[in-house]
Amino acid sequence: MKVTEALSPEDLNAILQLRYEVLRKPWAKSIESATDDLEAKSVNAFIKNENGKIIACARLHENENRVGQIRFMAVDVAHQGKGLGKEVCGYLEKKARELGYLKIQLQARENAVEFYKRCGYAVKEKSYLMWEVIQHYLMEKEL
Repeated sequence: MKVTEALSPEDLNAILQLRYEVLRKPWAKSIESATDDLEAKSVNAFIKNENGKIIACARLHENENRVGQIRFMAVDVAHQGKGLGKEVCGYLEKKARELGYLKIQLQARENAVEFYKRCGYAVKEKSYLMWEVIQHYLMEKEL
């Protein structure tokens, strides 16, 4: 399975659906909360399974001053722990280097901190509590 960039509306819709299923639905949040107004300026990377279903995705955009941010990392529950998130993360890091970014930041949910540490990210600070339930941590990696 290889990492691909979303270029079509169909791929973006499938990515949005995966984000919703993994990141929003378990907390009874809307599908609209799985996107924002930066989609057009972002790189959406994904992996499809042998049946053509998107099973892993994440997005990269520039915050400011050549600092990228990875958001909306999602891996289908049935495919977690198989290295797909690491593949998508690595692809976006390579893309960030190509775009001239100096570092990448992200807001990791508490249950994902160890995953990002294994990918080379360091915790900078405890940041915010999403929906008064999910603790997030600002993490960063120099490129």
